[in-house]
Amino acid sequence: MLRGIGVVPNWQKEKVPGVVASIKSFFGSYGVPVYVVPEKDPLLNVASPIAEIQKWPQKVDLVIVVGGDGTFLRASRELACTNLPILGINLGHKGFLAEIEVDKLNYFMEKLVKGDYRLGERMMLHTEVIRGDKQFASSISLNDVIISRGPFSRIIRVDTYINHDFLESYPGDGVIIASPTGSTGYSLSSGGPIVNPFLKVLVVTPICPHLLYQRSVIVNQDDVVTLTIATKGTDIFLTLDGQEGFALEYNDSIHIRRAKCVTKVITFEENNFYKLLHDKLI
Repeated sequence: MLRGIGVVPNWQKEKVPGVVASIKSFFGSYGVPVYVVPEKDPLLNVASPIAEIQKWPQKVDLVIVVGGDGTFLRASRELACTNLPILGINLGHKGFLAEIEVDKLNYFMEKLVKGDYRLGERMMLHTEVIRGDKQFASSISLNDVIISRGPFSRIIRVDTYINHDFLESYPGDGVIIASPTGSTGYSLSSGGPIVNPFLKVLVVTPICPHLLYQRSVIVNQDDVVTLTIATKGTDIFLTLDGQEGFALEYNDSIHIRRAKCVTKVITFEENNFYKLLHDKLI
């Protein structure tokens, strides 16, 4: 029997209170306690940790995320090193990260109680920014790391290295380093490939490259991708999962590698990645 269930809702979505009430009622009927991130806890304030989540590793066996992909990404970073698996319930649009749609909630909650599910691991990215000779920033992300130009239409150049070997100098709007999970996000919109999220690779995709031959490159999970800002006098930004970010400077060096932490996810036999891909993209 499950010790407990954690629930991370995006309270800004209209249907969330009803879905959370259904989850509490269902698991309550089995005597399983449900712990919910309260509405006052700033889920979307990425600068501060979610206080409720810090207590969960000792009392829950899994976490249900109710919202869209943004809510899932935030929860994945909070839970990455806790070993707690996540199940996403989609209340957003495409919802590539969510395993189930809300109209099938009861069916899949029954499977959770019976233990009729699988556990998988999704690779995360560790990003380190070096300014001068010192570490300026360090963080992890599930989807992607994006280096992009500011609001003015100026081409920027990003020199790219794999394990210290020069790969390419990308003039254009920037560069995306995506995990397999993030391959269906901004990287896909920029012409990158779709990668099964349970593979272990990194995808390097230029954004609107000025040279037409420049396309995505897939590198091994143990490779380190280094990006160096080679443009002066323009606004350039680094963004993690579309939720954390800061301004970069000329000659900043950004090192991206596979993180030690992973995001554990709950999957079901009938919901494989290729079925999801068909349902979401067609």
